[in-house]
Amino acid sequence: MDGVKEKRHVHKQDNFFLFFPLYVCLGVYYVLKGLTKPFTALWNVLSKGLYNTVNANVETNDLSGAYINSTESSEIQKEQDAINEELKHPKKYVKEVRVSKNLVDSRQALINLIDSNSEVRSDVPVTYRYTALDPSGKIVTNAFVAFSRTEVYTFLENEGYKVFKIETSKWIERYYGERGFISRKIKTRDIVFWLEQLSTYLKAGIPLTDAMRILSRQMGKNKNIRRTFDSVVYQLTLGESFSNALEKQGEAFPPLLINMIRSAEATGDLEGTLDDMADYYREVETTRKDMIQALTYPTLVFVFAIAVIIFLLVYLVPQFVGIYNTAGVKLNPITSFLIAASDFLRNNAFYIVLVIFIIVVTLVILYKNIKAVRYTMQSIAMKSPIFGKVIIYKEMTIFTKTFASLLKNNVYITQSIDILGKVTSNEIYREIMADCINRISSGEKISDAFKDNWAVPEVAYYMMVTGESTGQLAEMMESVSEYYVEQHKMLVNTLKTLLEPILIIFLAVIVGFIIIAVIVPVFGLYEEIQAQ
Repeated sequence: MDGVKEKRHVHKQDNFFLFFPLYVCLGVYYVLKGLTKPFTALWNVLSKGLYNTVNANVETNDLSGAYINSTESSEIQKEQDAINEELKHPKKYVKEVRVSKNLVDSRQALINLIDSNSEVRSDVPVTYRYTALDPSGKIVTNAFVAFSRTEVYTFLENEGYKVFKIETSKWIERYYGERGFISRKIKTRDIVFWLEQLSTYLKAGIPLTDAMRILSRQMGKNKNIRRTFDSVVYQLTLGESFSNALEKQGEAFPPLLINMIRSAEATGDLEGTLDDMADYYREVETTRKDMIQALTYPTLVFVFAIAVIIFLLVYLVPQFVGIYNTAGVKLNPITSFLIAASDFLRNNAFYIVLVIFIIVVTLVILYKNIKAVRYTMQSIAMKSPIFGKVIIYKEMTIFTKTFASLLKNNVYITQSIDILGKVTSNEIYREIMADCINRISSGEKISDAFKDNWAVPEVAYYMMVTGESTGQLAEMMESVSEYYVEQHKMLVNTLKTLLEPILIIFLAVIVGFIIIAVIVPVFGLYEEIQAQ
Protein backbone atom coordinates (compact mmCIF):
# COMPACT_ATOMS: atom_id res chain seq x y z
CA MET A 1 0.00 0.00 0.00
CA ASP A 2 2.83 2.37 0.80
CA GLY A 3 4.32 1.69 -2.62
CA VAL A 4 1.04 2.51 -4.33
CA LYS A 5 0.69 5.77 -2.38
CA GLU A 6 4.26 6.76 -3.28
CA LYS A 7 3.60 6.09 -6.99
CA ARG A 8 0.39 8.16 -6.87
CA HIS A 9 2.34 10.97 -5.19
CA VAL A 10 5.02 10.89 -7.89
CA HIS A 11 2.35 10.82 -10.58
CA LYS A 12 0.70 13.96 -9.12
CA GLN A 13 4.08 15.74 -9.08
CA ASP A 14 4.65 14.83 -12.75
CA ASN A 15 1.23 16.24 -13.65
CA PHE A 16 2.03 19.40 -11.71
CA PHE A 17 5.32 20.01 -13.57
CA LEU A 18 3.66 19.11 -16.88
CA PHE A 19 1.20 21.99 -16.50
CA PHE A 20 3.65 24.28 -14.66
CA PRO A 21 4.41 26.51 -17.73
CA LEU A 22 0.67 27.12 -18.12
CA TYR A 23 0.40 28.07 -14.45
CA VAL A 24 3.37 30.42 -14.84
CA CYS A 25 1.88 32.19 -17.87
CA LEU A 26 -1.48 32.63 -16.16
CA GLY A 27 0.19 33.87 -13.01
CA VAL A 28 2.36 36.36 -14.94
CA TYR A 29 -0.64 37.68 -16.84
CA TYR A 30 -2.72 38.33 -13.71
CA VAL A 31 0.25 39.79 -11.83
CA LEU A 32 1.05 42.19 -14.68
CA LYS A 33 -2.61 43.07 -15.00
CA GLY A 34 -2.62 43.94 -11.32
CA LEU A 35 0.63 45.93 -11.67
CA THR A 36 -0.82 48.05 -14.46
CA LYS A 37 -3.94 48.96 -12.45
CA PRO A 38 -2.15 51.75 -10.54
CA PHE A 39 -0.99 53.20 -13.90
CA THR A 40 -4.56 53.03 -15.20
CA ALA A 41 -5.93 54.73 -12.09
CA LEU A 42 -3.18 57.36 -12.16
CA TRP A 43 -3.77 58.03 -15.83
CA ASN A 44 -7.53 58.41 -15.31
CA VAL A 45 -6.91 60.96 -12.56
CA LEU A 46 -4.37 62.87 -14.66
CA SER A 47 -6.61 62.81 -17.73
CA LYS A 48 -9.56 64.10 -15.70
CA GLY A 49 -7.41 66.81 -14.18
CA LEU A 50 -6.07 67.85 -17.60
CA TYR A 51 -9.60 67.95 -18.99
CA ASN A 52 -10.85 70.08 -16.09
CA THR A 53 -7.84 72.39 -16.41
CA VAL A 54 -8.46 72.98 -20.12
CA ASN A 55 -12.14 73.65 -19.47
CA ALA A 56 -11.27 75.96 -16.60
CA ASN A 57 -8.92 77.95 -18.84
CA VAL A 58 -11.58 78.27 -21.52
CA GLU A 59 -14.19 79.33 -18.97
CA THR A 60 -11.76 81.83 -17.46
CA ASN A 61 -11.10 83.39 -20.86
CA ASP A 62 -14.81 83.55 -21.62
CA LEU A 63 -15.59 85.04 -18.23
CA SER A 64 -12.87 87.64 -18.61
CA GLY A 65 -14.33 88.70 -21.93
CA ALA A 66 -17.83 88.80 -20.46
CA TYR A 67 -16.62 90.86 -17.53
CA ILE A 68 -15.00 93.38 -19.81
CA ASN A 69 -18.12 93.66 -21.93
CA SER A 70 -20.48 93.88 -18.96
CA THR A 71 -18.57 96.68 -17.28
CA GLU A 72 -18.44 98.55 -20.60
CA SER A 73 -14.64 98.72 -20.47
CA SER A 74 -14.53 100.88 -17.34
CA GLU A 75 -11.62 98.92 -15.88
CA ILE A 76 -9.78 99.02 -19.20
CA GLN A 77 -10.28 102.76 -19.36
CA LYS A 78 -8.77 103.11 -15.88
CA GLU A 79 -5.74 101.10 -16.94
CA GLN A 80 -5.37 103.19 -20.07
CA ASP A 81 -5.53 106.37 -17.98
CA ALA A 82 -2.85 104.94 -15.69
CA ILE A 83 -0.62 104.27 -18.71
CA ASN A 84 -1.11 107.79 -20.01
CA GLU A 85 -0.26 109.16 -16.57
CA GLU A 86 2.97 107.17 -16.49
CA LEU A 87 3.89 108.43 -19.97
CA LYS A 88 3.44 112.01 -18.73
CA HIS A 89 5.64 111.32 -15.68
CA PRO A 90 8.37 108.84 -16.68
CA LYS A 91 10.20 109.40 -13.39
CA LYS A 92 7.27 108.24 -11.28
CA TYR A 93 7.55 104.67 -9.98
CA VAL A 94 5.25 102.43 -8.01
CA LYS A 95 7.59 102.01 -5.09
CA GLU A 96 11.19 102.61 -4.19
CA VAL A 97 13.57 99.71 -3.61
CA ARG A 98 17.16 99.64 -2.55
CA VAL A 99 19.63 98.94 -5.32
CA SER A 100 23.33 98.25 -5.11
CA LYS A 101 25.93 100.96 -5.62
CA ASN A 102 27.15 99.15 -8.76
CA LEU A 103 23.73 99.50 -10.38
CA VAL A 104 23.56 103.17 -9.44
CA ASP A 105 27.01 103.75 -10.96
CA SER A 106 26.03 101.81 -14.07
CA ARG A 107 22.93 103.95 -14.49
CA GLN A 108 24.95 107.14 -14.19
CA ALA A 109 27.45 105.88 -16.75
CA LEU A 110 24.59 104.94 -19.09
CA ILE A 111 23.00 108.39 -18.76
CA ASN A 112 26.37 110.05 -19.44
CA LEU A 113 26.81 107.93 -22.57
CA ILE A 114 23.36 108.84 -23.87
CA ASP A 115 23.80 112.55 -23.07
CA SER A 116 27.12 112.61 -24.93
CA ASN A 117 25.45 111.50 -28.20
CA SER A 118 28.62 109.56 -29.01
CA GLU A 119 26.89 106.27 -29.83
CA VAL A 120 26.56 105.40 -33.52
CA ARG A 121 23.18 103.99 -34.54
CA SER A 122 23.46 100.54 -36.06
CA ASP A 123 22.18 99.80 -39.56
CA VAL A 124 20.83 96.42 -38.48
CA PRO A 125 18.84 95.43 -35.37
CA VAL A 126 21.00 94.57 -32.36
CA THR A 127 20.02 92.45 -29.36
CA TYR A 128 20.63 94.26 -26.06
CA ARG A 129 20.35 92.90 -22.53
CA TYR A 130 19.13 95.35 -19.94
CA THR A 131 18.79 95.46 -16.16
CA ALA A 132 16.07 97.74 -14.86
CA LEU A 133 13.52 98.44 -12.16
CA ASP A 134 10.11 97.61 -13.64
CA PRO A 135 6.92 99.61 -12.84
CA SER A 136 5.99 97.11 -10.09
CA GLY A 137 9.27 97.79 -8.26
CA LYS A 138 11.14 94.58 -9.17
CA ILE A 139 14.62 94.45 -10.64
CA VAL A 140 14.39 92.53 -13.93
CA THR A 141 16.85 91.43 -16.59
CA ASN A 142 15.63 90.84 -20.13
CA ALA A 143 16.55 91.44 -23.76
CA PHE A 144 15.43 94.01 -26.29
CA VAL A 145 16.08 94.37 -30.02
CA ALA A 146 16.78 97.91 -31.27
CA PHE A 147 19.30 99.93 -33.25
CA SER A 148 21.05 101.67 -30.33
CA ARG A 149 21.25 101.87 -26.55
CA THR A 150 19.55 105.26 -26.72
CA GLU A 151 16.44 103.77 -28.30
CA VAL A 152 16.32 100.99 -25.69
CA TYR A 153 16.76 103.48 -22.84
CA THR A 154 14.16 105.92 -24.19
CA PHE A 155 11.56 103.23 -24.80
CA LEU A 156 11.97 101.55 -21.42
CA GLU A 157 11.95 104.83 -19.51
CA ASN A 158 8.76 105.88 -21.28
CA GLU A 159 7.23 102.52 -20.33
CA GLY A 160 7.84 103.20 -16.65
CA TYR A 161 11.16 101.41 -16.16
CA LYS A 162 14.20 102.76 -14.37
CA VAL A 163 17.11 101.48 -16.46
CA PHE A 164 20.47 100.69 -14.83
CA LYS A 165 22.40 98.81 -17.47
CA ILE A 166 22.22 98.16 -21.23
CA GLU A 167 24.85 95.94 -22.84
CA THR A 168 25.41 93.81 -25.91
CA SER A 169 27.95 91.25 -27.11
CA LYS A 170 28.18 88.35 -29.51
CA TRP A 171 27.20 85.99 -26.66
CA ILE A 172 24.10 88.03 -25.88
CA GLU A 173 23.21 87.98 -29.57
CA ARG A 174 23.63 84.20 -29.71
CA TYR A 175 21.68 83.63 -26.53
CA TYR A 176 18.77 86.07 -26.96
CA GLY A 177 18.88 86.76 -30.71
CA GLU A 178 16.55 85.49 -33.41
CA ARG A 179 18.76 82.42 -33.98
CA GLY A 180 19.86 82.14 -30.39
CA PHE A 181 19.63 79.26 -27.96
CA ILE A 182 16.36 80.50 -26.44
CA SER A 183 13.32 79.85 -28.61
CA ARG A 184 11.13 82.92 -29.09
CA LYS A 185 8.15 80.87 -30.28
CA ILE A 186 5.02 81.60 -28.25
CA LYS A 187 2.94 78.60 -27.19
CA THR A 188 -0.39 78.07 -28.90
CA ARG A 189 -2.42 78.38 -25.70
CA ASP A 190 -0.80 81.78 -25.01
CA ILE A 191 -1.58 82.90 -28.56
CA VAL A 192 -5.25 81.95 -28.06
CA PHE A 193 -5.50 83.99 -24.86
CA TRP A 194 -3.64 86.93 -26.42
CA LEU A 195 -5.89 87.00 -29.50
CA GLU A 196 -9.06 86.87 -27.42
CA GLN A 197 -7.96 89.66 -25.08
CA LEU A 198 -6.59 91.85 -27.88
CA SER A 199 -9.84 91.55 -29.83
CA THR A 200 -11.82 92.49 -26.70
CA TYR A 201 -9.63 95.54 -26.03
CA LEU A 202 -9.89 96.76 -29.63
CA LYS A 203 -13.68 96.35 -29.59
CA ALA A 204 -13.74 98.42 -26.38
CA GLY A 205 -12.01 101.30 -28.21
CA ILE A 206 -8.50 100.87 -26.79
CA PRO A 207 -5.78 101.85 -29.31
CA LEU A 208 -3.68 98.95 -30.59
CA THR A 209 -0.40 100.15 -29.03
CA ASP A 210 -1.97 100.67 -25.60
CA ALA A 211 -3.74 97.30 -25.85
CA MET A 212 -0.38 95.62 -26.48
CA ARG A 213 1.09 97.49 -23.48
CA ILE A 214 -1.69 96.17 -21.24
CA LEU A 215 -1.22 92.60 -22.52
CA SER A 216 2.52 92.87 -22.04
CA ARG A 217 1.90 93.54 -18.37
CA GLN A 218 -0.83 90.92 -18.03
CA MET A 219 1.27 88.16 -19.60
CA GLY A 220 4.63 89.56 -18.50
CA LYS A 221 5.44 86.76 -16.03
CA ASN A 222 6.85 84.88 -19.00
CA LYS A 223 10.07 86.70 -19.95
CA ASN A 224 9.87 85.56 -23.56
CA ILE A 225 6.34 86.95 -23.97
CA ARG A 226 7.26 90.20 -22.21
CA ARG A 227 10.33 90.62 -24.43
CA THR A 228 8.32 89.90 -27.58
CA PHE A 229 5.37 92.14 -26.73
CA ASP A 230 7.65 95.03 -25.73
CA SER A 231 9.37 94.68 -29.08
CA VAL A 232 6.00 94.77 -30.87
CA VAL A 233 5.05 97.95 -28.97
CA TYR A 234 8.43 99.43 -29.91
CA GLN A 235 7.85 98.67 -33.59
CA LEU A 236 4.37 100.17 -33.44
CA THR A 237 5.74 103.39 -31.92
CA LEU A 238 8.16 103.58 -34.87
CA GLY A 239 5.20 103.60 -37.26
CA GLU A 240 5.30 99.97 -38.41
CA SER A 241 2.07 98.19 -39.27
CA PHE A 242 0.85 95.52 -36.88
CA SER A 243 1.62 92.66 -39.28
CA ASN A 244 5.15 93.94 -39.94
CA ALA A 245 5.73 94.36 -36.19
CA LEU A 246 4.74 90.74 -35.64
CA GLU A 247 6.82 89.54 -38.59
CA LYS A 248 9.94 91.18 -37.19
CA GLN A 249 9.70 88.96 -34.09
CA GLY A 250 11.08 86.00 -36.03
CA GLU A 251 9.50 82.67 -35.11
CA ALA A 252 7.50 84.11 -32.21
CA PHE A 253 4.24 84.27 -34.19
CA PRO A 254 2.98 81.73 -36.78
CA PRO A 255 3.27 82.78 -40.46
CA LEU A 256 -0.43 82.08 -40.96
CA LEU A 257 -1.41 84.54 -38.23
CA ILE A 258 0.86 87.26 -39.63
CA ASN A 259 -0.56 86.91 -43.15
CA MET A 260 -4.15 86.82 -41.91
CA ILE A 261 -3.58 90.03 -39.93
CA ARG A 262 -1.98 91.61 -42.99
CA SER A 263 -5.10 90.71 -44.99
CA ALA A 264 -7.32 92.08 -42.20
CA GLU A 265 -5.43 95.38 -42.22
CA ALA A 266 -6.32 95.72 -45.89
CA THR A 267 -10.01 94.90 -45.35
CA GLY A 268 -10.36 96.78 -42.04
CA ASP A 269 -11.77 93.82 -40.09
CA LEU A 270 -8.96 93.23 -37.60
CA GLU A 271 -11.21 92.33 -34.64
CA GLY A 272 -13.13 89.70 -36.61
CA THR A 273 -9.90 88.16 -37.89
CA LEU A 274 -8.48 87.99 -34.38
CA ASP A 275 -11.61 86.13 -33.21
CA ASP A 276 -11.40 83.70 -36.14
CA MET A 277 -7.72 83.04 -35.48
CA ALA A 278 -8.42 82.48 -31.78
CA ASP A 279 -11.00 79.81 -32.68
CA TYR A 280 -8.61 78.28 -35.19
CA TYR A 281 -5.68 77.99 -32.79
CA ARG A 282 -7.96 76.72 -30.03
CA GLU A 283 -8.94 73.81 -32.30
CA VAL A 284 -5.29 73.19 -33.16
CA GLU A 285 -4.38 73.11 -29.47
CA THR A 286 -7.27 70.75 -28.70
CA THR A 287 -6.11 68.37 -31.43
CA ARG A 288 -2.56 68.44 -30.09
CA LYS A 289 -3.70 67.72 -26.54
CA ASP A 290 -5.86 64.82 -27.74
CA MET A 291 -2.80 63.28 -29.38
CA ILE A 292 -0.68 63.73 -26.25
CA GLN A 293 -3.44 62.32 -24.06
CA ALA A 294 -3.82 59.28 -26.32
CA LEU A 295 -0.11 58.46 -26.44
CA THR A 296 1.03 59.28 -22.90
CA TYR A 297 -0.53 56.28 -21.14
CA PRO A 298 0.70 53.68 -23.69
CA THR A 299 4.14 55.26 -23.50
CA LEU A 300 4.17 54.88 -19.71
CA VAL A 301 3.12 51.22 -19.99
CA PHE A 302 5.77 50.58 -22.65
CA VAL A 303 8.51 52.17 -20.53
CA PHE A 304 7.34 50.08 -17.56
CA ALA A 305 7.50 46.93 -19.73
CA ILE A 306 11.05 47.68 -20.83
CA ALA A 307 12.05 48.33 -17.21
CA VAL A 308 10.58 44.97 -16.11
CA ILE A 309 12.37 43.10 -18.91
CA ILE A 310 15.69 44.75 -18.08
CA PHE A 311 15.22 43.91 -14.39
CA LEU A 312 14.59 40.25 -15.20
CA LEU A 313 17.63 40.03 -17.47
CA VAL A 314 19.97 41.89 -15.14
CA TYR A 315 18.85 40.49 -11.76
CA LEU A 316 16.74 37.32 -12.13
CA VAL A 317 18.61 35.42 -14.84
CA PRO A 318 22.05 35.65 -13.13
CA GLN A 319 20.50 34.07 -10.00
CA PHE A 320 19.80 30.87 -11.94
CA VAL A 321 23.16 30.79 -13.71
CA GLY A 322 24.89 29.83 -10.46
CA ILE A 323 22.39 27.00 -9.93
CA TYR A 324 22.96 25.70 -13.46
CA ASN A 325 26.73 25.74 -13.08
CA THR A 326 26.66 24.03 -9.66
CA ALA A 327 24.29 21.27 -10.78
CA GLY A 328 25.86 20.85 -14.22
CA VAL A 329 22.53 21.34 -15.98
CA LYS A 330 22.51 20.94 -19.76
CA LEU A 331 21.10 24.17 -21.21
CA ASN A 332 18.86 24.40 -24.27
CA PRO A 333 19.60 27.00 -27.01
CA ILE A 334 16.90 29.41 -25.80
CA THR A 335 18.19 29.49 -22.23
CA SER A 336 21.79 29.83 -23.50
CA PHE A 337 20.75 32.79 -25.65
CA LEU A 338 18.95 34.37 -22.70
CA ILE A 339 22.00 34.00 -20.45
CA ALA A 340 24.25 35.45 -23.16
CA ALA A 341 21.88 38.42 -23.56
CA SER A 342 21.90 38.93 -19.79
CA ASP A 343 25.72 38.88 -19.66
CA PHE A 344 25.98 41.27 -22.60
CA LEU A 345 23.49 43.69 -21.04
CA ARG A 346 25.23 43.68 -17.65
CA ASN A 347 28.75 44.03 -19.06
CA ASN A 348 27.95 46.68 -21.68
CA ALA A 349 25.13 48.70 -20.15
CA PHE A 350 27.04 52.00 -20.34
CA TYR A 351 28.00 51.52 -23.99
CA ILE A 352 24.47 50.47 -24.92
CA VAL A 353 23.01 53.64 -23.37
CA LEU A 354 25.74 55.73 -25.02
CA VAL A 355 25.09 54.24 -28.47
CA ILE A 356 21.32 54.75 -28.13
CA PHE A 357 21.88 58.35 -27.05
CA ILE A 358 24.22 59.04 -30.00
CA ILE A 359 21.78 57.47 -32.47
CA VAL A 360 18.83 59.51 -31.14
CA VAL A 361 20.78 62.79 -31.15
CA THR A 362 22.10 62.10 -34.65
CA LEU A 363 18.63 61.36 -35.99
CA VAL A 364 17.23 64.52 -34.39
CA ILE A 365 20.01 66.67 -35.88
CA LEU A 366 19.63 65.08 -39.32
CA TYR A 367 15.85 65.45 -39.15
CA LYS A 368 16.05 69.15 -38.34
CA ASN A 369 18.75 70.09 -40.82
CA ILE A 370 18.53 67.75 -43.85
CA LYS A 371 15.38 67.88 -45.95
CA ALA A 372 15.91 64.45 -47.57
CA VAL A 373 16.16 62.73 -44.18
CA ARG A 374 13.10 64.59 -42.92
CA TYR A 375 11.15 63.65 -46.07
CA THR A 376 12.11 59.96 -45.76
CA MET A 377 11.25 59.69 -42.06
CA GLN A 378 7.93 61.48 -42.52
CA SER A 379 7.04 59.24 -45.46
CA ILE A 380 7.77 56.09 -43.42
CA ALA A 381 5.67 57.40 -40.53
CA MET A 382 2.75 58.34 -42.80
CA LYS A 383 2.76 54.92 -44.50
CA SER A 384 2.73 53.00 -41.22
CA PRO A 385 -0.48 50.97 -40.61
CA ILE A 386 -2.29 52.93 -37.86
CA PHE A 387 -0.18 55.96 -36.97
CA GLY A 388 0.02 56.95 -40.64
CA LYS A 389 -3.69 57.74 -40.82
CA VAL A 390 -3.45 59.75 -37.61
CA ILE A 391 -0.75 61.94 -39.20
CA ILE A 392 -2.60 62.28 -42.52
CA TYR A 393 -5.91 63.20 -40.88
CA LYS A 394 -4.19 65.77 -38.69
CA GLU A 395 -2.40 67.36 -41.67
CA MET A 396 -5.58 67.40 -43.75
CA THR A 397 -7.49 69.03 -40.88
CA ILE A 398 -4.93 71.83 -40.56
CA PHE A 399 -4.60 72.23 -44.34
CA THR A 400 -8.32 72.47 -45.12
CA LYS A 401 -9.12 74.64 -42.07
CA THR A 402 -6.31 77.06 -42.96
CA PHE A 403 -7.21 77.09 -46.65
CA ALA A 404 -10.86 77.90 -45.82
CA SER A 405 -9.82 80.75 -43.52
CA LEU A 406 -7.52 82.25 -46.16
CA LEU A 407 -10.17 82.05 -48.88
CA LYS A 408 -12.81 83.64 -46.64
CA ASN A 409 -10.45 86.55 -45.97
CA ASN A 410 -10.03 87.15 -49.73
CA VAL A 411 -6.38 86.11 -49.85
CA TYR A 412 -5.21 85.32 -53.40
CA ILE A 413 -5.05 81.63 -54.32
CA THR A 414 -1.31 81.61 -55.06
CA GLN A 415 -0.56 83.52 -51.87
CA SER A 416 -2.81 81.14 -49.91
CA ILE A 417 -0.98 78.09 -51.26
CA ASP A 418 2.36 79.70 -50.46
CA ILE A 419 1.20 80.37 -46.88
CA LEU A 420 -0.02 76.77 -46.57
CA GLY A 421 3.44 75.57 -47.59
CA LYS A 422 4.95 77.63 -44.76
CA VAL A 423 2.39 76.62 -42.14
CA THR A 424 3.01 72.88 -42.37
CA SER A 425 6.25 71.24 -41.24
CA ASN A 426 5.55 68.13 -43.31
CA GLU A 427 7.82 67.96 -46.37
CA ILE A 428 5.37 65.79 -48.34
CA TYR A 429 2.66 68.43 -48.14
CA ARG A 430 5.15 71.21 -48.80
CA GLU A 431 6.03 69.43 -52.02
CA ILE A 432 2.35 69.22 -52.92
CA MET A 433 1.96 72.97 -52.28
CA ALA A 434 4.94 73.79 -54.52
CA ASP A 435 3.52 71.60 -57.27
CA CYS A 436 0.13 73.27 -56.84
CA ILE A 437 1.62 76.76 -57.35
CA ASN A 438 3.35 75.58 -60.53
CA ARG A 439 0.12 74.09 -61.86
CA ILE A 440 -1.87 77.25 -61.08
CA SER A 441 0.78 79.30 -62.91
CA SER A 442 0.31 76.99 -65.90
CA GLY A 443 -3.45 77.57 -65.89
CA GLU A 444 -4.44 74.24 -64.34
CA LYS A 445 -6.90 73.65 -61.52
CA ILE A 446 -5.90 73.45 -57.86
CA SER A 447 -7.32 69.96 -57.53
CA ASP A 448 -4.96 68.62 -60.23
CA ALA A 449 -2.05 68.85 -57.78
CA PHE A 450 -3.91 66.59 -55.31
CA LYS A 451 -5.11 63.98 -57.80
CA ASP A 452 -3.85 60.40 -57.28
CA ASN A 453 -1.55 61.48 -54.46
CA TRP A 454 -1.11 58.87 -51.70
CA ALA A 455 -0.92 61.60 -49.02
CA VAL A 456 -4.33 63.07 -49.95
CA PRO A 457 -7.44 60.97 -49.18
CA GLU A 458 -9.98 60.59 -51.97
CA VAL A 459 -12.72 62.29 -49.93
CA ALA A 460 -10.67 65.48 -49.68
CA TYR A 461 -9.84 65.43 -53.40
CA TYR A 462 -13.41 64.93 -54.64
CA MET A 463 -14.81 67.58 -52.30
CA MET A 464 -12.13 69.97 -53.59
CA VAL A 465 -13.21 69.20 -57.18
CA THR A 466 -16.84 69.86 -56.19
CA GLY A 467 -15.90 73.15 -54.56
CA GLU A 468 -14.05 74.32 -57.66
CA SER A 469 -16.91 73.42 -60.00
CA THR A 470 -19.56 75.10 -57.85
CA GLY A 471 -17.51 78.15 -56.83
CA GLN A 472 -17.88 77.23 -53.13
CA LEU A 473 -14.29 76.15 -52.48
CA ALA A 474 -14.02 77.86 -49.09
CA GLU A 475 -17.24 76.25 -47.81
CA MET A 476 -16.16 72.84 -49.10
CA MET A 477 -12.76 73.13 -47.42
CA GLU A 478 -14.46 73.99 -44.15
CA SER A 479 -16.68 70.91 -44.49
CA VAL A 480 -13.65 68.74 -45.20
CA SER A 481 -11.95 70.17 -42.12
CA GLU A 482 -14.94 69.30 -39.91
CA TYR A 483 -15.05 65.79 -41.40
CA TYR A 484 -11.40 65.06 -40.72
CA VAL A 485 -11.58 66.54 -37.22
CA GLU A 486 -14.16 63.87 -36.39
CA GLN A 487 -12.18 61.16 -38.18
CA HIS A 488 -9.04 62.13 -36.31
CA LYS A 489 -10.82 62.04 -32.93
CA MET A 490 -12.34 58.62 -33.65
CA LEU A 491 -8.99 57.20 -34.76
CA VAL A 492 -7.18 58.58 -31.72
CA ASN A 493 -9.79 57.12 -29.37
CA THR A 494 -9.56 53.74 -31.13
CA LEU A 495 -5.80 53.85 -30.92
CA LYS A 496 -5.94 54.63 -27.21
CA THR A 497 -8.36 51.74 -26.63
CA LEU A 498 -6.30 49.17 -28.53
CA LEU A 499 -2.81 50.05 -27.33
CA GLU A 500 -3.43 49.24 -23.65
CA PRO A 501 -4.34 45.52 -24.04
CA ILE A 502 -1.73 45.08 -26.79
CA LEU A 503 1.04 46.38 -24.53
CA ILE A 504 -0.16 44.26 -21.57
CA ILE A 505 -0.17 41.13 -23.75
CA PHE A 506 3.27 42.03 -25.10
CA LEU A 507 4.62 42.43 -21.58
CA ALA A 508 3.01 39.16 -20.42
CA VAL A 509 4.41 37.22 -23.37
CA ILE A 510 7.95 38.55 -23.01
CA VAL A 511 8.09 38.13 -19.23
CA GLY A 512 6.47 34.67 -19.47
CA PHE A 513 9.00 33.66 -22.12
CA ILE A 514 11.91 34.76 -19.91
CA ILE A 515 10.56 32.94 -16.85
CA ILE A 516 9.83 29.73 -18.78
CA ALA A 517 13.26 29.81 -20.46
CA VAL A 518 14.85 30.09 -17.02
CA ILE A 519 12.73 27.35 -15.39
CA VAL A 520 12.80 24.73 -18.19
CA PRO A 521 16.37 23.59 -17.29
CA VAL A 522 15.11 23.07 -13.73
CA PHE A 523 12.63 20.54 -15.13
CA GLY A 524 15.51 18.69 -16.75
CA LEU A 525 17.38 18.70 -13.46
CA TYR A 526 14.28 17.34 -11.71
CA GLU A 527 13.90 14.54 -14.29
CA GLU A 528 17.55 13.54 -13.81
CA ILE A 529 17.02 13.39 -10.04
CA GLN A 530 13.88 11.26 -10.53
CA ALA A 531 15.74 8.90 -12.89
CA GLN A 532 18.42 8.35 -10.28
